[in-house]
Amino acid sequence: MTATETRADRFTRELAEQKIPDPSAGRSALWLRLGLALMVIGPALGIASYFLSHNTSDPLVQRDAIILALVGISLGVSGSALYIRYSITGFLRFWMARQSYDLSLVGDRLSERDIQP
Repeated sequence: MTATETRADRFTRELAEQKIPDPSAGRSALWLRLGLALMVIGPALGIASYFLSHNTSDPLVQRDAIILALVGISLGVSGSALYIRYSITGFLRFWMARQSYDLSLVGDRLSERDIQP
């Protein structure tokens, strides 16, 4: 570390050394939007299959509607899991960077206190 290097420069350099993936790649935003879409499509598919099963007296069509409703439920649950996972990821990434910065400050204060006679 040089005398002219600021804490922000040091933090950027250390992040580059750790090879942490860039969050601006856009892939997590894609998964987030996909999870949100599945959360909307799942219940819509369940409601559509409800009306499909109640508008007919044919048992074969009703069984098909039951299967369609189960697919809608599974899409809604998996979409919720995707949405929660990728929305929490952004928060945890920020939290980890903040923790790293705070620990760096504490380390600097402790090392300054040890240096002084």
